[in-house]
Amino acid sequence: MARPEQVLVLEPQHELKFRGPFTDVVTATLKLTNPTDRNVCFKVKTTAPRRYCVRPNSGIIDAGTSVNVSVMLQPFDYDPNEKSKHKFMVQSMLAPYDMTDMEGVWKEAKPEELMDSKLRCAFEMPLENDKTTEHSAMPKSASASLDDGEVKKIMEECKRLQMEVQRLREENKQIREDDGLRKRKVTSEGASHSSASMATTAMRDEGLSTRVLALCVLFFVIGVIVGKLVL
Repeated sequence: MARPEQVLVLEPQHELKFRGPFTDVVTATLKLTNPTDRNVCFKVKTTAPRRYCVRPNSGIIDAGTSVNVSVMLQPFDYDPNEKSKHKFMVQSMLAPYDMTDMEGVWKEAKPEELMDSKLRCAFEMPLENDKTTEHSAMPKSASASLDDGEVKKIMEECKRLQMEVQRLREENKQIREDDGLRKRKVTSEGASHSSASMATTAMRDEGLSTRVLALCVLFFVIGVIVGKLVL
């Protein structure tokens, strides 16, 4: 027995288009409309479940309403010579009036109660002209929005910033020179202090030697005097 015709209206009907670049997630929208006076259960299946994320992938569409299904293609290395073989299938059935468990309804459904529609996937890359237009549009509009007065202000601000940079460079150079002078002064003072210390030490040594020599002469004279007295 042939399956009944699909009661849901799909937009698009036959093909899901994904427009690159595919370095990030690319999303296509599938609109499911229920034009009947009955609630309809639906499921969305794919031949490449690891490549896509579908939300919602199942549910119930009330009579006279519609649902937007987001089909998200995961990032991948695009090859223009490789044709997409991915396909999607929208499966549906009329919801029983006394339905309480949707999963149970799908398990108990008879083949002649199921309806399905298939869609193929197509990958597209933006043309080079489109890329050029997108990249050049914003700079062009930005430059067009600037009048002569604004351009002059920008030039003056650039000149002021250049002068400020030059001033900071001069200050940095002066600071380096002052720092060098301080270092040399400290070194010079250290050397002077060392020389003074050496001179003081030498004077102390010289004074000590003089006192020792004077004591030796004094002892010699005392010895001579004592010798004469004894004789």
